[in-house]
Amino acid sequence: MERSEAAEASRFLGELTAFGPVLAVKLYRIALEPPPLVPVLPCLDHEAMLHEGVAPHIAAYIQEASSGDIHELVFVPRERRVELDTISTWGECSSESRDRLLGVVAHRLPGYATSVIGLSWWRGDHRVAVACRAQVTLRDVLLGHDVTGVKAGIERLQAIASLMEKQSRVASWGVRTVTGPLLAATGVVAYLALSAARVGLGQSAMTALQYVIVGLFGAWLVYYGVKAVQLTEMSNRVWKRTAEYNLILSERRRLGG
Repeated sequence: MERSEAAEASRFLGELTAFGPVLAVKLYRIALEPPPLVPVLPCLDHEAMLHEGVAPHIAAYIQEASSGDIHELVFVPRERRVELDTISTWGECSSESRDRLLGVVAHRLPGYATSVIGLSWWRGDHRVAVACRAQVTLRDVLLGHDVTGVKAGIERLQAIASLMEKQSRVASWGVRTVTGPLLAATGVVAYLALSAARVGLGQSAMTALQYVIVGLFGAWLVYYGVKAVQLTEMSNRVWKRTAEYNLILSERRRLGG
């Protein structure tokens, strides 16, 4: 089964040449023989998972020959599925080029289901993409001639990822340490304030209002904690992006440019 998946993955790369050259390849539990003469690296997103419940697949960065736009395609032979990932290539391609690529895939691989992976607001994909492109672009990593300058940009991005992770730790620590005392203090203050105001409410209504105030404040603390966790996840993804870029540069050097 693994051999047939590798053969199907090699055929997939061959079919992509009708659209443009393949610039780099990411592998997860698939070994290509012979390996393509482009940077080959592991799929870090899935290698870093706590489980192995992901089907073997191959991802390829491909450049359209006519426009120069860069795309990322994920090919899962076992599930007969092709995904166009727009997260890592945000800002590197147009919607028209994306439609042309989907047309080529549908024509060359008619038996495969295709889908588009868009940016997720909840996961902070747009923020990650903006942070990465502000320091170094995927195009420079894959095609840039100033390797020293690209390496410097990756180091800056890695420093930003470390700072994001430290900031998230501060926020998480703050939530863990002050949530209990603050909620207790809010309940006491709400009770005293409502009692002193002598609003025309019965005891049950006063108690309900107190619960609402404490609940709203607790919800705000939970939101703050969730944002801290989200920042941690985004910092990990930025750091993984720097690791991927470093591997691509190393492979480019090994291949002689």
